[in-house]
Amino acid sequence: MGPMTTAFEIVAEPARRDILDRLLDGARPVGELVRETGLSQPNTSRHLRVLREAGLVESRPEGQRRLYELRPEGLAQIERWLAPYRRMWRRSLDDLERHLDEEE
Repeated sequence: MGPMTTAFEIVAEPARRDILDRLLDGARPVGELVRETGLSQPNTSRHLRVLREAGLVESRPEGQRRLYELRPEGLAQIERWLAPYRRMWRRSLDDLERHLDEEE
């Protein structure tokens, strides 16, 4: 992945999305992610490196191991892109709610 790789390209990989999902509950060591994802240790480490280089996760030492945790600000690019769609969905839900209220 080059320096211009976007967050979209990073999270297009299902294994990386799985890792991000698992980090929602808090920091995890590589070994735990290996067990939970069923990926090999080298594959898990490779995905974590890509996520770290993209600014989506960060690592910190804890004793003899490294913990990986989410950097939510790394997903800001995706959040900005989704914002107009979220407004559209909200309008559609508001319209549906009004329609249902009128039927009662």
